[in-house]
Amino acid sequence: MDSESIGRLFQAAAKGDAAAWKALVERLSPLVWSVARAHGLSDADACEAYQTTWFRLAQHLDRIRDPERVSTWLATTARNECLKLIRSGRKLVASDTESFERIPDDRTPESVFIEDEEARDEAERHRQLWQAFRELGDKCQQLLRVLIGSPPHSYQEAAAALGLAIGSIGPMRQRCLRQLRLLLTGGGNS
Repeated sequence: MDSESIGRLFQAAAKGDAAAWKALVERLSPLVWSVARAHGLSDADACEAYQTTWFRLAQHLDRIRDPERVSTWLATTARNECLKLIRSGRKLVASDTESFERIPDDRTPESVFIEDEEARDEAERHRQLWQAFRELGDKCQQLLRVLIGSPPHSYQEAAAALGLAIGSIGPMRQRCLRQLRLLLTGGGNS
């Protein structure tokens, strides 16, 4: 969905169209969540930042001058709410938890063994990736968390969420990914 259609949704929502409001929230919620995750907030604090961001939008419906940039407004507001929570002294926690599916009971012992081996290998790859990710600087961690959101966020949204110039997002992303690659291959350890 492009910024023009988001702008139309926002205008309809501002006029009281509940379906438009629901569609707007569905489309832009991943952006708000990714900003909270990029700031390393706990689940409770991320929920608070998310809810407060949407509340602020509802409070300021009549103040949004450019409806097509509502996603940028939300990203900036979410960032500000996250920073308020961080400044208030709340504890930050890692947000890289992994979840695994349950194993069905109708498998053979051989297939369970093979799947367990594959799961261990995959878990080790994940562990190594997250270990290397944690060795990156805070700015790289924040940027990469925002950019891997689903659906992917534009550089404009990422810049607004992180308080960076839009032209710095691409080069910074390249540097961060290069550094992550070096850390994963052992080339970043000096």
